Formats: sequence, C-alpha cells, structure tokens
Amino acid sequence: MAPMSTSSLDPAIAARLKRSADGLVPAIAQQYDTGEVLMLGWMDDEALHRTLTTGRCTYWSRSRQEYWVKGDTSGHFQHVKSVALDCDADTVLVKVDQVGAACHTGARTCFDADVLPLAGPSGPTAEAE
Repeated sequence: MAPMSTSSLDPAIAARLKRSADGLVPAIAQQYDTGEVLMLGWMDDEALHRTLTTGRCTYWSRSRQEYWVKGDTSGHFQHVKSVALDCDADTVLVKVDQVGAACHTGARTCFDADVLPLAGPSGPTAEAE
C-alpha cells in the first residue's frame, strides 16, 4: 500500500485524481517521438509530484513499498517531456525520452516479448487478406 504521507502535489491536480483503493494510479510511459509504449508503473500523489517537478519519472514500487526513480540503479533514465491525465483522471500518460531499456528484463519495452495471438476477423487470417 502506498504511504499515506502528505504530498506537495498541486491540490487542484490531487483533487482530480481517481486513485485505486491503495491510493495509486497507473502510469503509462511512452516514448515521446515514436509513440512506442514502454512500460506501466504506479504513482501516488508524491510520485506524480516528483515526476512533474524533477523531469524524471518517479514510481511507487508495490513490491518494495518505496519510491524509485527510473534509471537511478539501471542507468536507463526516463526524461519527462509531458504528463497528461486520461479523460477519467484515473491513468497518467508520461511521454518520455527513454535512455536504454525501459523493462527490468533489459528489453526496450515491457510489451514486445509476449505478444498474444488474436482470433477472428483481426487475427492471423485477416493479415493474409
């Protein structure tokens, strides 16, 4: 569970956020110039505040129960270009300039190693048309 500490996040932004029961919002990291979806992390108010004010992505680690700044240990930094809320204010989109791998496995993105097969009109047979 995310810490219940006070945050320096702008109160107007904090009032808009729709958080999960544990106080978090999903944060999608996307390469700003190519649109490549890199990874999904979690932010609470303080992580979002740090991301907005430092220009580096800060996430809340649900497994370690602590904040982590992308790149501090790996050297694979995410330099923030823009931050946006989705229409329901329950997801954050962070457009970044990714340096090195985004995935903890060393892959460029967390979403390219396990592509699932589609069935039906948009599946394998549709590609042959």
